[in-house]
Amino acid sequence: MSFTPPTLPYPAPPELARIQRRSLVIGVVFLAAAVIAAVAGHSPAQFFRSYLLGYVWWAGLSLGCLAVLMMQHLAGGLWGFVIRRPLEAAARIFPLLAVMFVPLIFGIPYLYVWDHRELVQHDPGLQHQLQYLGARGFIARAVIYLLAWMLMAYLLNRWSAAQDASGDPAWRRRMQRFSGPGMLIYALTVTFASIDWLMSLEPHWGSTIYPLILIAGQMLAAFAFSAAILFLLAQHKPMSEVVQENQVHSLGKMMLAFVMLWAYTSYSQLVIIWAGNQPSEISWYLHRLNTSWKYVALALVVLHFAVPFALLLSRDLKRNARKLARVAILLVLVRYVDLLFWIAPNSLPGFEHGMPFHWMDIVVPVGTGGIWMAAFVRALRQRPLLALHDQRFEEVVGHVAESA
Repeated sequence: MSFTPPTLPYPAPPELARIQRRSLVIGVVFLAAAVIAAVAGHSPAQFFRSYLLGYVWWAGLSLGCLAVLMMQHLAGGLWGFVIRRPLEAAARIFPLLAVMFVPLIFGIPYLYVWDHRELVQHDPGLQHQLQYLGARGFIARAVIYLLAWMLMAYLLNRWSAAQDASGDPAWRRRMQRFSGPGMLIYALTVTFASIDWLMSLEPHWGSTIYPLILIAGQMLAAFAFSAAILFLLAQHKPMSEVVQENQVHSLGKMMLAFVMLWAYTSYSQLVIIWAGNQPSEISWYLHRLNTSWKYVALALVVLHFAVPFALLLSRDLKRNARKLARVAILLVLVRYVDLLFWIAPNSLPGFEHGMPFHWMDIVVPVGTGGIWMAAFVRALRQRPLLALHDQRFEEVVGHVAESA
């Protein structure tokens, strides 16, 4: 006997509305305070550095969710079914992220040395780099990246809504066929975006594995964020009746896999560059390991790898949604520390001599995160929490109904 999906969709719990309001207030207040302080204190360079940090952190979370969504369409699995709607909601934020990118255009002179003509004229290396870099090319490529991400997110969300409305299995096949090329587009655009937005902070330095480390971090953050959101939703009906231990366990295993991938790629970059010992390559690490930034590097080794790796080896922890959510929150937060380690000690004067702490490095990312979270919750509340006509709906919800 087949299980018939309910007439009423699975709505988001009303508690999310409160989270949305509070996130929006925090975002607006924190960003406004930072802008006022930057103008009054004449510190635009610090503001734009902190804004880049916040933007890359939260945009990377949406990118990771888009990639995991396409992975789910390709591979299937019940783990992807229960987090599909949070992934889709995070991907629908790209129009907002496109608007939030605009301040970075005005921050180019404060962030990137290749935009300073007086420095470029006396540096043959920078003159060579300008064959690719430059404000116009930087902006044009950013438009291409953002349009590609918006288009992929729009199509996947549109087809998912059509599947909800009609139940036609052709929509599932369309999303699956699209996700293969979509993953390739994601990898290429994130690679070039990492070069433009992050690696060009130190234009004399380069690493071919650098974009892969960023991709591993984005997907790790997406799985961790999804696990935390799933735990939150599972505290309320209807998701409390749907989420099962095996689904949580699968998310924990994916988190463990990407913790190891991030650690492997990060260690590989260090070993290869250190063994080569080329001045143009080793400088990135000298700014970080010969100054007080080395303590941040040690914290990343412990909190981004050693601790979550040891915890996620436990099968019992991976099957406990509450404990897994705590590890997930740690990983989302430590992604901020990793990006701070990437961005702050750049080639602008002063940062390479030590670890300057500024309150904007906290306030601005929290502000951008508040805006992001408000938009995410709003998008999540607009649709049922489950894809009603997905082929896995009967397997998950039907099993719960039979158990009851």
